[in-house]
Amino acid sequence: MRRARGSLPALLARLSSGSAPLPPLSRPRWLRRLPHVVICLVAVAVAIGSIDEMSTSYRLGVEFGLLAGAAQGVALVLALWRPFPAWWLSLSATFIADVAARSNMTDMVPPGPSWPWIGPAMIAHALVLFLLALRLSARVALGVLAVTGLVTAFVQGILGGGPYSGTGVLAVSVFAVAVLLGTALRGSREARTQLVEQEHLTAEERSRRTLLEERNRIARELHDVVAHHMSVISIQAQVAPHLVENPSDELKENLDGIRQNALEALTELRRVLGVLRSENPDDAYGLGTGAAPDAPQPTLDRLDALVENTRAAGLTVTTETTGEQLPLPPGVELSAYRIVQEALSNALRHAPGSVVRVELTHFPRGLQIRVVNSSPSRPAPPSPGAGHGLLGMRERAMMLGGTLMAMETACGGFTVAAFLPRSAATASRPPRPDNSTGPKSPPDPTGDTS
Repeated sequence: MRRARGSLPALLARLSSGSAPLPPLSRPRWLRRLPHVVICLVAVAVAIGSIDEMSTSYRLGVEFGLLAGAAQGVALVLALWRPFPAWWLSLSATFIADVAARSNMTDMVPPGPSWPWIGPAMIAHALVLFLLALRLSARVALGVLAVTGLVTAFVQGILGGGPYSGTGVLAVSVFAVAVLLGTALRGSREARTQLVEQEHLTAEERSRRTLLEERNRIARELHDVVAHHMSVISIQAQVAPHLVENPSDELKENLDGIRQNALEALTELRRVLGVLRSENPDDAYGLGTGAAPDAPQPTLDRLDALVENTRAAGLTVTTETTGEQLPLPPGVELSAYRIVQEALSNALRHAPGSVVRVELTHFPRGLQIRVVNSSPSRPAPPSPGAGHGLLGMRERAMMLGGTLMAMETACGGFTVAAFLPRSAATASRPPRPDNSTGPKSPPDPTGDTS
């Protein structure tokens, strides 16, 4: 009982404080305030009708009728911002008017006036209940409807009066329909809101999963590059003692330690790669081709074969290589090949019949890649891709400390431009956050920072 007494004032305080105002229409913009304007016009009509009926039919006089009729109009307007106090005002005005008119109805001739709800007051109270059900919970709306029904039954069935036309059953029926309609619309609105929130969360989760999938695919591909270097270190450490006459015990011990560390690192790499391959053992490198895990990773030496395959698929592709072709680290060559491969795949998928130009520019600081395709010559069919291409290219560039930019051209085509640094020192910059998905301009490959 103490808990109930403590919660009742808090509940009444929350209800009396009302809820958020009735939101405007989202579209069209010029009709945003149409519901508010309509409710205000109805409130004026209700007030005029209530004043007339209460002054004449109930014989309450002009002053009392004006006060009671205006209260109904004010309650309807107040319901736009404070539905619960508006309900109290509308019900109280009707109850007071009925009690005051009861003594004036004894000498009336049948069938008498509508009682306890006149037509304008019934319309105003139904709209108030509808607006309340739109903003408050279903439990509160049903409770308010129950209280309204009890007051109506008390006034008509217990207080009674002179000759009158009973409107209690009709009024309660209209109020029930208004509450049910408002509750249904509120439930539909909440369901749509929850659906939008769930779609937003699903899109974020899908984006995060896509990012992780691309990073796993890149890690699987780079395994061979790292494993090759570790294997070379192990073999060199094993052969080195045989290249020196009478090697000392300390030298043998150090070289043997280097070899053991290289072998342990290779073992750990194989374990990590096994975890990454476990989701799709048939497609070890996530290429969608079922390539064998022992197949060598591609480099720029295979770029001509890639271009020929793209030409055979129906695109016109031209290549241009400029600059002094200095040796590139294997990771840079692999990423460069994959970026060009993905850009050509996107052109095949989204710009059929276009003309593609692949430009490779070698600088002392790194490699610049530009893949530009013209507008498609025919509509592109629906793409079955998962939308990982640009994300994967950007992750490859960021992994090496480079940048990648992807944007549409003025003629309706598309451009992919990337810069991959040559040295590890350049690639040691901290990576951008995961949510940096916007286009980034590649740095000046000449090294001019002025």
